[in-house]
Amino acid sequence: MKICVISFDFWGYDEHIVKTLCSKNIDAHHIKIADVTHSNFSERATNAVSKIFLNKNLKTEKRQKFVLSSLDDLGHQDQILVLNPDAFDLSTLENIKKHTDRLITYLYDSLDRFPVEAEKLKLFDKIFSFDTADVGVHDFEKLTNYIYLSHVSYETQNPEMDLFYITSYDNKRVSYIKLLAKKLIESSLKFQIIIIGKKGWKHQLKNMLIKIPENLYIIFSIKKICHAKLPKYYKNSKALLDLTRENQYGLSFRVFEALALEKKIITDNEAIKSYDFYNPHNILVLNKTCSNLEKSFFESPYEKIPEDIYNYYTLDHWVERVFQLK
Repeated sequence: MKICVISFDFWGYDEHIVKTLCSKNIDAHHIKIADVTHSNFSERATNAVSKIFLNKNLKTEKRQKFVLSSLDDLGHQDQILVLNPDAFDLSTLENIKKHTDRLITYLYDSLDRFPVEAEKLKLFDKIFSFDTADVGVHDFEKLTNYIYLSHVSYETQNPEMDLFYITSYDNKRVSYIKLLAKKLIESSLKFQIIIIGKKGWKHQLKNMLIKIPENLYIIFSIKKICHAKLPKYYKNSKALLDLTRENQYGLSFRVFEALALEKKIITDNEAIKSYDFYNPHNILVLNKTCSNLEKSFFESPYEKIPEDIYNYYTLDHWVERVFQLK
């Protein structure tokens, strides 16, 4: 069987799909368009002028041509999984469909955040979505993100922090982080929160900064942390924080990383209570004021979830379901 995955894969999640398929003796390939950029200053300058005066992004066109060229080289595929379908023109998706017997997509962002036109959606033979709200409105099949990390027992770890969180800058999140940090300090809990933003954004945070005692800190940075290094940070904490975006109802990858490493989860996502792995000893759903955050939550041991429930959320099961391998 020949399967191709087409995606941006900025964070490196999608490459795990391809590796898992290959481990099942499937001829799998990954067309990663995030690596397609302008190679020199001249190309970047030309694209900037094109966007301003012609409303045309040449880098986007370059990426779509790269995808079609790569498919021509690979030959006909039994199945193609397109992630980030919003990033492709309708004509490109129509051409991609000609290269396969089964065209599928997985939406790991809500349509509210990244809209996909109805004409594009009609091209797919199957549409999976992580977002409960979108599933309820459209004829999508509910599918969560997956556990891609190797399982590590909490007994083998010796975390120094009580809570860790890394996020991109977002007004909603940063406002809530300030509230949460005060509660953590009052409870004498150790935490590390890293907020990644663009150049020139720090001045926006002047009124949000709080005085952090030693070993309790928030880091504001413009430098991204390599995705492969994040598990090291996760393992050094008893719990991971996961805050939702506006109008987000699905579960982020952070939840499944926590499951793999047997870390407790603190979140503002009420939807997590409806999942079969929910356990109030392991998962704390914060209220709007963080008043339900108690130090005792960090002091009690992690309670292991049943093996059959854990296996259901692994990437191995995910690919079998998406690609109908069983």
